[in-house]
Amino acid sequence: MALSKENSTVFARKLLLASPDNEGRCSKDNIVIFQGPSIPLLSGIPTYTVQVLNVCVAGCSISNIHVHCGWFSSTRLINPKLFKRIAFDDCLVNNGGALGPGDSLSFEYANSFPYPLSVSSVSCI
Repeated sequence: MALSKENSTVFARKLLLASPDNEGRCSKDNIVIFQGPSIPLLSGIPTYTVQVLNVCVAGCSISNIHVHCGWFSSTRLINPKLFKRIAFDDCLVNNGGALGPGDSLSFEYANSFPYPLSVSSVSCI
């Protein structure tokens, strides 16, 4: 499946290898969010698949991943342990739990338009 990030289509993900220059460092740049259209609901409402990836391969488990998400809502129920809006423009990924190096999670939402999603803050563990 091809997913879109900022109007570009991506067919594969790039994992960042730890090197002497970046070993032990992590930042919100290690979390990448892709989303793309999915099959619409029977009612015709568009759906979107979102994938959140920790693109670091080693030494950078990341927790408390917060995402800029506006007034995010979905007509399809999303497991709140995976993704939930906690305030305007503040959504929490993985219930605040860690995504280890190379880990990802995905979910699907339904709305008449896609929400622009971008990482706002993370905690490195």
